[in-house]
Amino acid sequence: MLRLRVDVFVVEQECPYPELDGRDLDATTRHIRAVTGGTRNGEPGNDGGDVGGADPAAAPGATVGCLRVLRDPDGTARIGRVCTAARVRGTGLGARLMRAALDVVGDTECVLDAQTYATGFYARFGFRVEGDEFDEDGIPHVTMRRPRT
Repeated sequence: MLRLRVDVFVVEQECPYPELDGRDLDATTRHIRAVTGGTRNGEPGNDGGDVGGADPAAAPGATVGCLRVLRDPDGTARIGRVCTAARVRGTGLGARLMRAALDVVGDTECVLDAQTYATGFYARFGFRVEGDEFDEDGIPHVTMRRPRT
């Protein structure tokens, strides 16, 4: 997962940022991955589940998409670090990852910080823009919230 996140956020988007923020190993963090050739579990914090990935060119078990679900101090769920490998974009994999994340979140209020260009994608899952656009590491973002259902 770390390799994919660095490939997408640091290399592809040319955005050096502190990837290792310490939250990946929090007891409440849930990781959801899309892997090729089936699913692979057993990593610390990986009890959120895996979804199958659509990339026959990648080695079996390669991570081609991932995200994490965190709990903010007030109990609100937070989805973050959503990414897919360039070669699998447009296959519906991002939507499968989001559906899996929302299965973990359940009816709890949920928030995420979306890159501005992706607000339409997250709106499909009930997220609405909240507040003004802000800059995060040189990339325009907005906070989006999905109320309790």
